[in-house]
Amino acid sequence: MAMDGGTAAGRVVSPVLVGREDQLRRLVTAVSRPPAVAVLEGEAGIGKTRLVTEMAAHPDAAGRLFLVGGARRIREPFPLGPVVEALRGLGGPLARAELSPVAGALRGLLPELAEVLPPPLEPLDDRAAERHRLFRGLVEVLDALGPVVLVMEDLHWADEQTVEFLAYLLAALPARMSVVLVYRGEEVGAGIRETTGRLPDSVFHDHVVLEALDAEQTGVLAASILDAKDVTPDFGAHLHELSSGLPLAVQELLALLRERGALIQLRSGRWARKALAELDVPPGVRDSVRERVGRLSAAARGVAEAAAVLQVPARVAVLAQVGGLSRPETVAGLDELLVSGLLAEQDGTVVFRHVLAAQAVYGGIPLGRRQDLHTRAAAAVRSVKPVPLGQEAHHLRHAGLLREWVDAAEQAAGQASELGDDAEAVRILEDVLRNAPLEPERRGRLAVRLGWAAGQVLRPPEVIDLLSEALESEQPGPSRGQLHFLIGLLQERLGDDPGAQRRAFVAAVDDLGDRPELAAWVMAALGRPMDAAVTLAEHTVWLDRALEAVPAIGDPVEEIFVLGKIATSLSAFGDPRWAALTDGIRRRTGGRPRHRQEVNAYRSIAENVCCAGHFELADQLLTAASQGAAGEESSREPLARCRLVALLLSYCRGTWDGLDQETALLLDEYGGRPADRITAETVAACLALARGDLDAARRDLHDVVRRTVALGGYELLPLSVTGFLRLSSARGEAEAALAVTGAAVAVWETKGLWPLAVRAVPALAEAMAGVGRRDEAADLIARLSALPDGLDAPLAPAALAHARGHLAAGRTAAAEQFLAAGSAYDRLGAPYEAAQAREQAAGCLFAAADARAEEPLRAAITTFQALGARWDLDRAAQLARKYGVAVRGRYPGGPQGYGGGLSPREREIAEMAAAGLTNREIGQQLFVSPRTVEKHLGAVLRKLGLRSRAALGMHLGVDRDGL
Repeated sequence: MAMDGGTAAGRVVSPVLVGREDQLRRLVTAVSRPPAVAVLEGEAGIGKTRLVTEMAAHPDAAGRLFLVGGARRIREPFPLGPVVEALRGLGGPLARAELSPVAGALRGLLPELAEVLPPPLEPLDDRAAERHRLFRGLVEVLDALGPVVLVMEDLHWADEQTVEFLAYLLAALPARMSVVLVYRGEEVGAGIRETTGRLPDSVFHDHVVLEALDAEQTGVLAASILDAKDVTPDFGAHLHELSSGLPLAVQELLALLRERGALIQLRSGRWARKALAELDVPPGVRDSVRERVGRLSAAARGVAEAAAVLQVPARVAVLAQVGGLSRPETVAGLDELLVSGLLAEQDGTVVFRHVLAAQAVYGGIPLGRRQDLHTRAAAAVRSVKPVPLGQEAHHLRHAGLLREWVDAAEQAAGQASELGDDAEAVRILEDVLRNAPLEPERRGRLAVRLGWAAGQVLRPPEVIDLLSEALESEQPGPSRGQLHFLIGLLQERLGDDPGAQRRAFVAAVDDLGDRPELAAWVMAALGRPMDAAVTLAEHTVWLDRALEAVPAIGDPVEEIFVLGKIATSLSAFGDPRWAALTDGIRRRTGGRPRHRQEVNAYRSIAENVCCAGHFELADQLLTAASQGAAGEESSREPLARCRLVALLLSYCRGTWDGLDQETALLLDEYGGRPADRITAETVAACLALARGDLDAARRDLHDVVRRTVALGGYELLPLSVTGFLRLSSARGEAEAALAVTGAAVAVWETKGLWPLAVRAVPALAEAMAGVGRRDEAADLIARLSALPDGLDAPLAPAALAHARGHLAAGRTAAAEQFLAAGSAYDRLGAPYEAAQAREQAAGCLFAAADARAEEPLRAAITTFQALGARWDLDRAAQLARKYGVAVRGRYPGGPQGYGGGLSPREREIAEMAAAGLTNREIGQQLFVSPRTVEKHLGAVLRKLGLRSRAALGMHLGVDRDGL
């Protein structure tokens, strides 16, 4: 048949070819240089047919007739089936061709072409001669069709006559013809391989072997299929693991995910994993593997079943024990499987080459035999030292030995937690609690362990129902208290209703008498301003109780942890006690947090004091926390949370170089934790506004404000409220924006959070003044100006001066307020806000014909250029043009204004890399991911025209000033 480049209806396919550019180029080159033969080899599902389709559609292959036929998987192959399939629909082209009488030999083989073929020939008595004449007729027809490419697919199933014909054809290939032979290398017979072993020198030849896609290519393919910009690295890695990089398997798995509704699309437009582990093997892959295994000997099938049950690389003795086979039987069967390509050697063990193949074999084992195999597997792995507890639990569970399974699973979960693999502990415990019959006391104990493990992973699963179920039965007081506490903790991490979190914490307090560290933790949590209905007075009571409970804890590390939470909340209220507590924490830890709880204390205080405007102290605390987190080898969660705070601090301090990329990475990492993810979303939305992406800013700022309120994140809220109000005022939508943010303002008032929320007062004053609510704005400023002198609110002088500028009676008076605000922001280290205040001062001074106007405008423009704040820069540049102020080019060399030179962050990374630091070490020092470091380093090498770190070191050593 002629190729049309179409795809089967309903198949989920990628609109673009992924990871096969070089192979496509080689195939196109081959078919464009007739006479030519190209071999395309690869296992089932690797993408051979797709590559052929792309080859036929390539512009360099235009003007050639592509004929495609494929062998069929049948026990008694139809003679010359692939060739017949390729030719039977060519009546039109052949009607215009001049054929010799020998083509008449094809009438019986191709009755569909009878009207265009010469008259039939007299039959011959010699069958070999008859077949030879038939081959001659086929070559005659192919040659008559002009420039042609014959594609023979699935030749591992080819019948003997097809193999003979191809040998005949290739021995004297017509000058205008190219042939592409496609097969699975592990299954093809020697005859097909031999057809290309003795080609004439005049025939161009290439042999293309398709390998599996790597994890990155698998992610790109998935994104293309899903019509998404990209997918999360986590999703791509899991998909690659399950599919083994087979494009067909990727397609089938994504189709199943879509059918099951198991794909969720994040707001950033990237796809994330939801239920890959629940998938079955795609039918096409399953049927192929099972048929191959069915053709093997009984011993080989037994070994294959044992390997499928074990799922991990295994030695011969283990395979023999699990399969119930003698060693000679096992060795013979194993040899057969290795030759077939189903199994592969791996450091003295053997394992299935693909996860899907193992699952296919496993799914075909009858239940009774499968349970026997698992029973023997449990005994086999129990003999290994140390015992792989997770494997033992898995086999006991699937053997139907539930009591033994629970015992082993509990040990396995404990081992996983000790090794820092909290996600594995969660998986094991959740499986037990959902599927095993348990007495109440044991259910409660395991639920507590599950809650603790779930709280440590970056994306905690939704297991609150299991903890609640344990509470439905009678539990001892300590277990009951921990379950209530853990429910509240997980609700916080998952972004559930703050009121529900508070109720869970309150229910926990009285049952935690035997755990003073947890009781103090709960009191500190109740002191955090997250529930809108709770007043400052109540929060203060809980914080005072927590402080009184600290001495009873007895563990210095746990005391630091609780003190960190208390200091964090006190800083939000401007209670100066936070500073003394922080000094005490630093003194007791020597300024170097080593334990996870100590790292948490440093990090959480750093986050809140950053929001309050103590940027230098926040940097010191965060540096120490990140160094401590980097030493926490068992979990990446502490360091990832430090990177979130670093994101916030970088935005507030105006160190925006690389911030967009780091924000995108953290949005991916925190896809399942709304309470933490909201920090990255806040920075992303504020950056979108500054960068000039106004559609995204308008959508995201409103959404972030709404969800931050829902999460009870009132400390973080001033940033997004400020951006939302600024944009709304510029669009003439201030009244609606004030209605949206009114709830936040009311909570700040009720909870006394103005020391943090004062950041938003300038934007509030501007919006109120713009809609005729000047008196209301003046009253707010007056109330905040009268706050107690002892209240810690470093942002207040700058923010209140900034706000007064919007209400000042005259232009000059307003300008003086704005200039004062700019200077105060400078002292804090807040360049973005300082530039905004100076731009507004310049506008007032120009309007008053004051000669001082140019200097603050130029300063603002310089800052906006350095930050890459396009929205602000456009507005300031418009003001400059209006009053005839000449300024340097608006975008000199790029969005950041660095041209071909290195940005400050790039220069910093270049020097660290030249000094020999790894990407990970650089990332730890700069609070960014290794991937962000890699991107910056790539930019450095491109700008400097270098190719390696070694060259970078030489470059910096010779000409460091040249940076």
